[in-house]
Amino acid sequence: MPTILMVQGWRFFFYANEGSEPMHVHAVKGDADCKYWIYADRFDIEEEFEYNCSPRLRREVRRIIFTHFDEICAAWRGRFGGADVH
Repeated sequence: MPTILMVQGWRFFFYANEGSEPMHVHAVKGDADCKYWIYADRFDIEEEFEYNCSPRLRREVRRIIFTHFDEICAAWRGRFGGADVH
């Protein structure tokens, strides 16, 4: 599970065997867990799933993803190559 970044208690990562999936990122904070698809070509994200995330936590994680969007995309490409198209 390569960790991409730690921000405000959130750990952003992807699993080492997920290169066959489109670009995405997982985030965990305490018992809150979520996964977002990343659309690098249009600077957008879509929630794939969430567990135990309040609306406030969902807004928080989305804001962090958008703030670090380029860094997350670069980390994905560095790990899996250009497999970022949905």
